Amino acid sequence: MSFPRLIGLASAATALVLGLTACGGTNTASDTGGKINVVASTNVWGSVLSAVGGDQVAVTSIIDDPSADPHSYETTPEDAIAAQNAQLTLANGGGYDDFFGKLADQAANARKLNAYEIGATGDENEHVWYSFATVAKVADLVAAQLGQIKPEAAQTFSTNATNFKAQLDQLTSKAGQIGAGHPDTKVLVTEPVAHYLIQAAGVTDATPEEFSEAVEEETDVPPAALAEFNSLITGKQVKALINNEQTTTPVTEQVVGEANRAGIPVVGVTETLPAGTTDYIAWMTGEVDDLAKALNS
Repeated sequence: MSFPRLIGLASAATALVLGLTACGGTNTASDTGGKINVVASTNVWGSVLSAVGGDQVAVTSIIDDPSADPHSYETTPEDAIAAQNAQLTLANGGGYDDFFGKLADQAANARKLNAYEIGATGDENEHVWYSFATVAKVADLVAAQLGQIKPEAAQTFSTNATNFKAQLDQLTSKAGQIGAGHPDTKVLVTEPVAHYLIQAAGVTDATPEEFSEAVEEETDVPPAALAEFNSLITGKQVKALINNEQTTTPVTEQVVGEANRAGIPVVGVTETLPAGTTDYIAWMTGEVDDLAKALNS
């Protein structure tokens, strides 16, 4: 990802946090109407917490802004206060949101979940919110942990998780139909964000490995990899280009322009919920539908 870097906080931030806490700046159970305080690293996982917890939880998503980069995000005193009051935290993990580990450490009494570790397939791709199977496992564990925190609402959490997983099953089925209707289809990606969605759809990612690695690590794309990438577009050997809309570089702009000129559909994907969207299922349904539409064009 390539976003504006945020200003880091020095050790004085810790003193500020302690000062705010002492002045009553925290959210207590009474502040939230008896709801369980839950904190997620990004609004993607915050939306999962909301889906399972419903009106029994007060959700804080540390990153709720598409312009913030989890790889370089520097926490604020407000983030630390939210973490200190958390009863349950949910990280993405896998090196994606390392900043959140330090926050979760401040939640001394909180139960802690890590989506990457929960998914644990041996695949090194960190963008596990695109893995519907992993999200389903996370939903189950969220329900179990919330049920232990608030036993009188345990059945509600379990029911919410079951309903959420049923919707995930529908998404998995819909994604699988894409590949079934388009066997041997190849796509390109500017960055391997939607890796698990591409797998679920049963299409082939033909992106030169050196290309996507360079974009993700914010290094120069090797000329040979860029030439190979462009030749797949101009030769119309792929059906779509999947573009991470939250990472914009001269190279990604160039290949998107190349795809547009060649008449190759460009499918936009994101790493956080789009502005105005709070529902994980609605967001993912839109991305699955966009991919299906592109391959049907």
